[in-house]
Amino acid sequence: MDLLTALRTHRIVAIVRGDDADAALRTVLTLADEGFALIEVSLSGKGALDVIRRARTALGPAAQLGAGTVLTAADASAVREAGAGFVVTPAVCEGVSEAKRLGLPVLAGVMTPTDIVAAQRLGADAYKLFPAAQAGGPGYLKALHGPFPDLPFVPVGGVDAELAHSYLAEGATAVGVSSPLIGDAADGGSTDALRARARTFLDAVRSADAGR
Repeated sequence: MDLLTALRTHRIVAIVRGDDADAALRTVLTLADEGFALIEVSLSGKGALDVIRRARTALGPAAQLGAGTVLTAADASAVREAGAGFVVTPAVCEGVSEAKRLGLPVLAGVMTPTDIVAAQRLGADAYKLFPAAQAGGPGYLKALHGPFPDLPFVPVGGVDAELAHSYLAEGATAVGVSSPLIGDAADGGSTDALRARARTFLDAVRSADAGR
């Protein structure tokens, strides 16, 4: 898949992690049904590889389904085998280089300018600014655009609907959202409540795009 084009088109990545694999799968399928095109299943969740396999079967080969918290070469190989179409890392790590070697696009976790340069050297397709809220929010993203004006940044970490709008308005290519969107759905919580949150986030993205 062309990850960068997908990020520019859809502008939001849903990040699913939970302690109940069946609930996590329901969460993925619910988000897809609500219109989320880019969905990441984090390896830090229970049974994540099985969730990816089952979601791939349910959503089909064209779905933009990825794997997150990919740290090692073994992680990259495992998620490719499970059916992930892209990889997300929390840092500049072995997972980046191995995923690229395997032909998977990578959203690489960065925090500092040094991280960004290191991720560029490994061939990252886009740059996950993480943890974004703790790094200084939209103001920090604006500062990074000084030395890196053309790089595709995706803020992740503490991004609620209001912050999603702010980051996108500040020039983020997309945002990654986890707990403020997923809530307890991936642990067995209400899918109706998840649907309501999903619509709030998608509305925030549309609002930011309308103001461009």
